[in-house]
Amino acid sequence: MTWLLVALGAAVGAPLRYLADRAVQIRHDSVFPWGTLVVNAGGSLVLGVLTGAVTGGAVGSGAQALLGTGLCGALTTYSTFSYETLRLAERGWKFLAVANVTATFFVGLGAVYFGFTLTRDLLM
Repeated sequence: MTWLLVALGAAVGAPLRYLADRAVQIRHDSVFPWGTLVVNAGGSLVLGVLTGAVTGGAVGSGAQALLGTGLCGALTTYSTFSYETLRLAERGWKFLAVANVTATFFVGLGAVYFGFTLTRDLLM
């Protein structure tokens, strides 16, 4: 049954990732991959909130499979991040490639930490 929850979450997360990425990227006339950064940050925030809720006992393993593994797993994208970073470097935009790696790391880590801490503090 868990596999079905993961599949359902992924069925929502994958198109949501595509649509959100396109919506952000269209609004920024830039070679920097803002759309991927935004979806990765959003997915990290959702995963942090969910982890805080699981830790606090507010939600169970079903929600973790549906939202954490399924939705966030399909919403966030390491492969696209890697590809876009490599593409920036190959095209000579090395500063933007390094900025993408740095921003993705710190924004993602900050988002998951913020979501986890906020939810944990609200539940305890």
